[in-house]
Amino acid sequence: MSSAEQVTPSEYIAHHLGHLTNHGHQAQTSLWDMSYVNIDTVIWSVACGLLGTIIMYMAARKATSGVPGRFQCAVEMLIEMVDNNAKSIVHGNTSFIAPMALSVFVWVVLMNSLDFLPVDLFSQWLFPAFGLDHEMPHRVVPTADLNGTLGISIGIFCLMMYYSFKIKGVGGFIKELFSAPFGPMLFPFNLALNLVEYAAKTFSLGMRLFGNMFAGELLFLLIAALLGASDSIFGGIGHLVLGSAWSIFHILIVPLQAFIFMMLTLVYMGQAHEAH
Repeated sequence: MSSAEQVTPSEYIAHHLGHLTNHGHQAQTSLWDMSYVNIDTVIWSVACGLLGTIIMYMAARKATSGVPGRFQCAVEMLIEMVDNNAKSIVHGNTSFIAPMALSVFVWVVLMNSLDFLPVDLFSQWLFPAFGLDHEMPHRVVPTADLNGTLGISIGIFCLMMYYSFKIKGVGGFIKELFSAPFGPMLFPFNLALNLVEYAAKTFSLGMRLFGNMFAGELLFLLIAALLGASDSIFGGIGHLVLGSAWSIFHILIVPLQAFIFMMLTLVYMGQAHEAH
């Protein structure tokens, strides 16, 4: 993780936090602008989704009823863990929900794991090797982009609404929306509270994952900018020690955040199956 030369730490970090968009080097200035597409987030999230699909497909192809290998054991333990959690939380048919939760977990783990790539892998090594502009902004971790995490949480919200209508029916869902939790006489307060709850679930699910992964990415950049730019041996040693220490700690954060995201997904699916 070497830092860029002849730039200040703030310029270095600002450059690495920029996204490759369909507007080139023109950065987004407004908080909400649907004309901007973060191409790097889309590419890496799709790539991680395809990689996760290939890994699970290979596990299914190599599965045997005899003595399983290490890879099969690891996948079976993961599937059993997700399936047990799904059955304990969702009181209903989990034939779709459990595989969906497994897909979410594997996908988020792979996207989070991209944070272990060296921060200058593309700007200083790969881009110049392929004749690309080394100053081109590029962010690798899709879950460190709020657009990516909110996109997943909105998809989960749509599934939550689907199961709410499917399990409770249109009439049952509307009745619950207006009568829970204070009773039908206080329907305005019930409606306002339920709408806020649905919005809070969706935004908190995405922002929790984004906040943790963004903080981890930012700390890697701070270490690289403050120590990696030093030409002294102390700067190099300090960068190696601090970067390695944070990487070891981050190994725990990556699967933990994916597990929390998966468990909250199951909790929301379970709530969609319950009637008040």
